[in-house]
Amino acid sequence: MATFRSSFTLLCMVEAARELTENAAVRNRIEAVLRIMGSLGGTYGKGKPLVNALEDVAQEAILHEDLVLAQRFQRFAAYARGELFLEILENYYDEEARQRSEEGLRRMAALGAERAVAALDVLCRDKRDATAVDARDLFRGIARSADHLGIGAGEGGIRLSSRQTRRLQQYGHMELVLRGLPGPTSAEAAQLMSDVLADVDTGLLAQLLELRARQAGLAALRAAVDDPDSSENTLHACLKNQEWIFGGAYVTELARRQYTSDTILDIPLLRGDGSLHVVELKRANIKDLVIRRSGHLMLGAPPHHAVSQAQNYLRSMDENRQAILAHHGVDARRASATVVIGHPRYVIRNITSQEVAETLRTYNTHTARIEVITYETLLESATRMLALSSSWQDSAPEEEPEA
Repeated sequence: MATFRSSFTLLCMVEAARELTENAAVRNRIEAVLRIMGSLGGTYGKGKPLVNALEDVAQEAILHEDLVLAQRFQRFAAYARGELFLEILENYYDEEARQRSEEGLRRMAALGAERAVAALDVLCRDKRDATAVDARDLFRGIARSADHLGIGAGEGGIRLSSRQTRRLQQYGHMELVLRGLPGPTSAEAAQLMSDVLADVDTGLLAQLLELRARQAGLAALRAAVDDPDSSENTLHACLKNQEWIFGGAYVTELARRQYTSDTILDIPLLRGDGSLHVVELKRANIKDLVIRRSGHLMLGAPPHHAVSQAQNYLRSMDENRQAILAHHGVDARRASATVVIGHPRYVIRNITSQEVAETLRTYNTHTARIEVITYETLLESATRMLALSSSWQDSAPEEEPEA
């Protein structure tokens, strides 16, 4: 059961956010939020209508390429749905609250830096000729040892209280720029730290962090696909906000998933031309993905059912195109869809991966608006994109030194 939230603090944040945009359409969406929050007495509009209205603002901001404001209202919606605590919003958008949290985190960072310097001092003492490589190996070992720590689940695990969960969420959502870290306590440690951090290209570092995040997301999806018991919800969680996996034609994942009364989309993507693309997710463990009948290969019942479901979504959005465009700013006319279903490893009756791919290729050549792919195809294409990104970064020419 959903635990909806709202508060006077959220009302103040929405009012402040209204002043951050001059776009009339976005401001109209924000005014709709404020009307909901001011219409139900002391509850500040708490409930599903408020969540929908906040998501509408986020989506309108995305359509007008104001991604910062969109992220702000996505967080507001997450709070209203009960997914974020109020302290998180305050850390993001309340200057005084953020300063208090940053002070606490700075103290923790300083403590961590002191421990790091102490570790480097020991390394320098025990190994006089230690290099930056030795320092990296040392901290890599420390980082890997953290993998053995965990909360646990089920019997014998630790149940976190709401207060403890809130504290973990604060650290998980804080975006902190570390300033004024304590200086090293020895010349040797200072030299090692200097070697490790010298010549850092912040632009390249940002690209590397994005690449690592994508690699982690892809690894999580692959692990879920490899688990035969993974549900659609598990796979959906791995693909949330990972629109890059579906290719470069998509700008972003839309905040709203429901555009008509009878359709809730798994992953709605926005194309560069403002049109809608629907991703329908099914389980990876589908035994009858492809079947053999009278010596011929054909799709089994599960993918046909999934395609029919996608067809109904597209038909419903075609019929409600004007209302969707007017209310949500998304062009649903001639929207397209991708059905992601199954993996060759789970197909029975000795049907090979190549035969699965050829059967789907034959099927897709006869459909115009809906494409059916497997998780194997999705993972392989995403892996190739990451490989290209990695090779591009590895081969990026260095700037010529000035004469």
